[in-house]
Amino acid sequence: MKLAFVIQRYGAEVLGGSEQLCRLVAERLAGQHEVEVLTTCARDYVTWKNEYPEGTDRVKGVTIRRFANSRTRDIESFNTYSDWIFNNPHTRADEMEWLKQQGPWCPPLIEYLRRNHQQYDVLIFFTYLYATTVQGLEVNPGRSIVVPTAHDEPAIYLEIFKDVFTTPGALCYLTDSERRFVHQQFPDRPLLEELTGVGIDIPQQQPYPRVPDRPEDESAAPAEGDAAEADGSSDETAEEETSAQEFPSHILSRGSVFRRRHRLHGPFALYGGRIDPGKGCEELLNYFTSYVGEGGEGTLALMGAKLMSLPEDPAVRFAGMLSDIERVQALEAATVVVCPSPYESLSLLALEALAVGTPILVNARSEVLVEHCVRSNGGLYYADKDEFIECMTLLFSDARLRAALGRNGRDYVRKNYRWDVVLAKYERLFARVRNAR
Repeated sequence: MKLAFVIQRYGAEVLGGSEQLCRLVAERLAGQHEVEVLTTCARDYVTWKNEYPEGTDRVKGVTIRRFANSRTRDIESFNTYSDWIFNNPHTRADEMEWLKQQGPWCPPLIEYLRRNHQQYDVLIFFTYLYATTVQGLEVNPGRSIVVPTAHDEPAIYLEIFKDVFTTPGALCYLTDSERRFVHQQFPDRPLLEELTGVGIDIPQQQPYPRVPDRPEDESAAPAEGDAAEADGSSDETAEEETSAQEFPSHILSRGSVFRRRHRLHGPFALYGGRIDPGKGCEELLNYFTSYVGEGGEGTLALMGAKLMSLPEDPAVRFAGMLSDIERVQALEAATVVVCPSPYESLSLLALEALAVGTPILVNARSEVLVEHCVRSNGGLYYADKDEFIECMTLLFSDARLRAALGRNGRDYVRKNYRWDVVLAKYERLFARVRNAR
């Protein structure tokens, strides 16, 4: 089949949950189908400035068609308009103006889709929020699948988004929580719906132990190899065990490369993604500063694109943009991974942390994140600053608890987020949407 993925931004350098999910699925399907991505030239979602060259590119078997945006976003003006539209009576024209101001606004992409949609067997739109989906879906809704990445936020209650959830040929959900929310909010939906989820690559269990955060952890926590043996996933050879004994533990310790590179000693919490108030980072910094102020030990490390200022505080480290390999090293090195966003439809960060056996600490205002914690028994959640401090203190101090949560997390991802299962669900939907014509 020939598939077209429509997404507001696309690229290995692009940070964003729906964008990363789209790229992962497109690349996986490219081995079996002719896959194209229709997207804009924007790299960041704040301004939607055209940074990628316009035209066609090919990366990892995927053909990428980029179209230039006709305008950039004035974020202050947009925020002011958003405050008004979310709190006052308004018309559909007002909502379309909001969509235009939000960006990206890319008439060439929509025009290309109108002229060429017949050449594609299925159109797959990622995330409900942007004009690329709202306008693109109007071209051929019956042949379209929407992966809405929906969650409870002010924008989803605008009237212009009703058609996104009622007119496509099929909807794909990432979690049970997302499906329940959409069912409550949009009673009229397509007959075809699927809980596809997402695939997560589980790194091989390594023969080295997790680096000790405190001296007492060496005796309190089982080595990573012991944990693997307990869950039946370890098959290290005697040769590997012998080589591990030939080197000092601080050389082979789990996460030691990332810790040495960023001079992180002792326990540390890790956040990864867009460092942005909208992702809960401002609150996270406030809570962690209070934790340290009350005598808590440890460091907060943040990796990703910095879209807000960070305090000059020795307890806060900025690790910057990391490669895929470095990102895995960071997740392995962390004592705990924090997911502070109150708005999540999946959270790849949480699943990637669980996949490497690192416990998570998440914002209780996100039903999806709480669902991950409860179903996996691989993390804790907090509703306010006091609970954050208590959870952080417990996770930093109790090595046995961390080891148990880590084993549970790996089991959860292994059982529920395998790529072969996810891709089989997409294949069934593609066939049904194509045949429904």
